[in-house]
Amino acid sequence: MFRTAARTGLRPTTVTLAVSLAVAGLALAACGGSGGGGGGSGSSDSGVTIGLLLPDSRASRWEKFDRPLIEHRVKELCGNCRVRYGNARGDVAAQQQQVDSMITEGVDALILTPVDAKALTSSVKEVKAANIPVISYDRLSEGPISGYVSFDGEQVGRLQGTALLKALGPHAAGRQIVMMNGDPSADPNANLFKRGALSVLRGKVRIGKSYDTEGWKPEVANSNMSGAIGALGADHVDGVYAANDGLAAGVIASLRANVVRPLPPVTGQDAELSAVQRIVVGDQYMTVYKPFAPEADAAAEMALTLGRGQKLGKRAPDRVNSPTTQDIPAVLLDGITVTVGNIRTTLVKDGMYSIGQICSPRFASACDKAGLTT
Repeated sequence: MFRTAARTGLRPTTVTLAVSLAVAGLALAACGGSGGGGGGSGSSDSGVTIGLLLPDSRASRWEKFDRPLIEHRVKELCGNCRVRYGNARGDVAAQQQQVDSMITEGVDALILTPVDAKALTSSVKEVKAANIPVISYDRLSEGPISGYVSFDGEQVGRLQGTALLKALGPHAAGRQIVMMNGDPSADPNANLFKRGALSVLRGKVRIGKSYDTEGWKPEVANSNMSGAIGALGADHVDGVYAANDGLAAGVIASLRANVVRPLPPVTGQDAELSAVQRIVVGDQYMTVYKPFAPEADAAAEMALTLGRGQKLGKRAPDRVNSPTTQDIPAVLLDGITVTVGNIRTTLVKDGMYSIGQICSPRFASACDKAGLTT
């Protein structure tokens, strides 16, 4: 468990501006004033090498957004710097081997999203022993990390809980929900999302069943939801708190299979394209949009700064604590609620998706009703 020790209240746009303002100075530091690069030794003819290890391919964000955004930002800040990449495909042992490979290769800094924060502790210690700083990305790693970039987990949970209460309407106090939480054993963010949601929901609704979903797997959420329906009855599930869009997909499939009609409001997170389309047709009530570009920009900047042996300073204005490390420099961003009414002014406006991507022929009729037309 960790808590925020300091918060700046920065919104994604604010952080983007801060990162942009720092680009000129960082580019000089990372690449040299003449455009030449420098390695960890400070030479002027070799760039910094950044390791990037992401956890899985189940959530589309890692490969479709985070990886290319980080790689692009590193190149933007330093043309001759390099990114070495690996995806663990949800396998802890595979990620541990990838960490070993990064140490062997001698990367200057490592951006790591752990498959399992606790299980990777020994690997993080080995990286630290090799004098390679670790930037924990999106999920807070245990062990001696040097920086952390993510979204404010409790704020995300509050957004989800608030949206669910709104969807339940004025008689929410008499309604019963199921909570499909993430996996806190693998991802400390899961506890933060739950804590934030409960701060809004507790005492306002009845929580009929609550699950911590092993491995954040949609198929486990599907099974859990079927169990909840069996225990509570199909007519007694008025809403579902689902911690992310993958879990929402599993929940909704179960609701349909068990003939729960009409579908109750279901929350989500990550603004996956399939989730946005479910929102358009009315299967999912909301998601939380976490603009990936500011998060990726901050991680790239932190990695280059630490890879050059420099201090983060104002580039990491927040502080967090993990179970093993205190006062970790951090950048914490705020998420944005997305429902059918603001898809155009959030996701489309920001270039996350185009109307054409969302409104494929299958969803054309629902898009017309939602006002999502070109």
